[in-house]
Amino acid sequence: MEKLHYLLFLSLLALTSSLVASAYDPSPLQDFCVAIKNPFDGVFVNGKFCKDPKQVKADDFFFPGLNKPGNTAATPLGFAVTPVFVDQLAGLNTLGISFARLDFAPYGLNPPHIHPRGTEILVVVEGSLFVGFVTSNQNNNTLFTKVLNAGDLFVFPIGQIHFQLNVGEGNAFAFAGLSSQNPGVTTIANAVFGSKPPISADILAKAFQVDKNVISYLQKQFS
Repeated sequence: MEKLHYLLFLSLLALTSSLVASAYDPSPLQDFCVAIKNPFDGVFVNGKFCKDPKQVKADDFFFPGLNKPGNTAATPLGFAVTPVFVDQLAGLNTLGISFARLDFAPYGLNPPHIHPRGTEILVVVEGSLFVGFVTSNQNNNTLFTKVLNAGDLFVFPIGQIHFQLNVGEGNAFAFAGLSSQNPGVTTIANAVFGSKPPISADILAKAFQVDKNVISYLQKQFS
């Protein structure tokens, strides 16, 4: 009897693991589910309220303007992103995929960040980017880096801290595909030093092993 319970436990554990592994974006239950904000106009529900398929149009699957560079002068980092997630393109709802254009001024930086819900695959279209990601603690926080030129591609695994830096003398831009309709983004410095309300400076000073005045300065920078 104990052996039977053990086998049943293992079976349930395997089933639970398989469900968790596939729980990022649910598999679609219909051909498409164009997202709408007003549930009173919705007919089907799968992740978001969905437009009646009879009212769906080609424009629900269309996003223009990725040929236009983003405004890299808008931030001190010299970087701009044009996202095409479900909030920008309703037709992506339930499809488990999204897209983005990344623009870099000379020496522009997309700072260390994570996508909590999606793997990213990036291809450089113009310029040269120094890219990398850091593995989790269980893999010794190993850093993998590469210099990418036009036509080169690199993959950033889901949830791993990663970055891109323009190492060319001119502008650079790349396209990125992500394995979620809404991959999310957490910029590490903004989250740690710019949280609202702020994390205690005492906690951060101990965590980073620096003087508390350094933490206070950083919190002012990111607040």
